[in-house]
Amino acid sequence: MNDLESYFRSHAGRRLHKWLHYFEVYDRHFARFRGRAPVVLEFGVSQGGSIEMWREYFGPGTRIWGVDINPECRRFEEPGVTILIGDQADREFLRNIRSVVPRPDILIDDGGHTMAQQIATFEELYPHVQPDGVYLCEDLHTSYWRRWGGGYRKRGTFVEYAKGWIDQLNAWHSRSPQLAVDDFTRSTHSVHWYDSVVVVEKRAMKPPTNEAVGTTLFPDYAVPPHDVVERFQRAWKRLRRK
Repeated sequence: MNDLESYFRSHAGRRLHKWLHYFEVYDRHFARFRGRAPVVLEFGVSQGGSIEMWREYFGPGTRIWGVDINPECRRFEEPGVTILIGDQADREFLRNIRSVVPRPDILIDDGGHTMAQQIATFEELYPHVQPDGVYLCEDLHTSYWRRWGGGYRKRGTFVEYAKGWIDQLNAWHSRSPQLAVDDFTRSTHSVHWYDSVVVVEKRAMKPPTNEAVGTTLFPDYAVPPHDVVERFQRAWKRLRRK
């Protein structure tokens, strides 16, 4: 049991509602920010319990910016905690956040969980996250629930949208004009998938390089060109039909 789960088990403050396997994910990706007074931007203030948890976990000097659609959440403002009220599907509102909130070390999307909200928040604010920061979106199971606009492999869900990040991570190796290196490729080190959670870790990236060391003992096996493989496959199919 890590410190976050221990805190949760003994918490008697404002309501805090979490899937229990999230604590391992949080600690794995957030631990390096402890004691470093990070800027945390969290969508989904709810009853304010998570604000208390993050202040305890990250330590003194942590600056938390909470975003919620419910004006009642303003009551949780205090030194080091600022609450912004608005709809995270509103791109103008999200763009205004960039002008108000310092570049966050950590962005947590635990907001409204609809497809439009999650996609808009990522597109508008991922570039605003610090170059070595972390973006985390949780409760991805809504991508499979109709009430939130989801459905298994339904076009337009956040999960289907985010699958494209895998291609962009590997765009350095693309030989197709349909997949080109972009800002995501150049600024993203890794994408981590968990049950109902995706974590994106940022780092300035350069085109990958490879090297060989040691003594060559025999000629390397030559991989045939792609067109040769295709011709072989077509010939094999013709033989099988006979």
